[in-house]
Parts: sequence; structure tokens; C-alpha cells
Amino acid sequence: MNKPIRIYADTSGFGGFFDEEFSEPSRLFFQQIRSGRFFLVTSDVVNKELHAAPLQVQELFQEILPQSEIAEITAETLTLQQAYIDTGILPRKCYNDALHVALSTTSNCEGIISWNFSHIVHFQKIPLYNAVNIIHGYHTIFIHSPLEVIRYED
Repeated sequence: MNKPIRIYADTSGFGGFFDEEFSEPSRLFFQQIRSGRFFLVTSDVVNKELHAAPLQVQELFQEILPQSEIAEITAETLTLQQAYIDTGILPRKCYNDALHVALSTTSNCEGIISWNFSHIVHFQKIPLYNAVNIIHGYHTIFIHSPLEVIRYED
């Protein structure tokens, strides 16, 4: 059996499960976590952001939590988050979006999934995140929506 892909899910990754537009690929993504294709990493940042989410989204988070790892916010994570903002990838007001990308990087994930096409899954921003990662001595990560990472049955 192949080693599970270590992947970080931001808040929108959980919210997509119940969103009509994103539901099918989101549900497949979480099924594939349960089946062992992915190893989920998330964070207390996601947990806090979900406090404003509908109850069913909060319940999904709590249900999947025992199969997940909670990434810790460290000084290195905060330094990387600030570097994304300082280089202009994101404005200061998007500090949590920068933190999600930094957490995925510093927790040694292969990538991050998100439905946030404005600030995270954006063709102009992805190479910039990875350039900052390299400059700061980290690996590159893939940044995709669940639609792009799930395995489809042929």
C-alpha cells in the first residue's frame, strides 16, 4: 500500500463538504482521508474559524479530528506567514490565509487543499508561496482544490 499523502485542509476545505457547488469533490476527498489515501493535517486556526460556520461543518471537523494531526503554530510558522505578507502575496488583512499556507509548509505537508481561489488556490500566488518557501529553507508544496487531488474511479 502506498504511503498516505500528508495534506493540510484549510477552513474552506471543510465548508465545501456542504456547499452545493463543491460538495461532490469535497465528500470524495474526505472519503479518501477515511480510506487512507490522505493523512489530514489541520489546525486550531481552522477550528476557531469554524466557530462561525454552520453546525454541520463544525460536526464534520469534530468527526474527522481523531484521524487528523493538529499543526502547531511555532515561531517559524509565524515568520513564514509574515514573509508571505511582507512580499505582497497577501495583504495584511488576510493573515489567516497566510497562516494556513505557512502551517501546511512548516508541518511538512506535501500540500494544502482549499476552495479559497482568491488568496490560496490562485495561479499567480502559488509560485510566489513556493518561492518564499525556498528562500526560507522549506520545501515547495502543492496547492489545489479537492477537485484536483481526489482519485476518480475509471
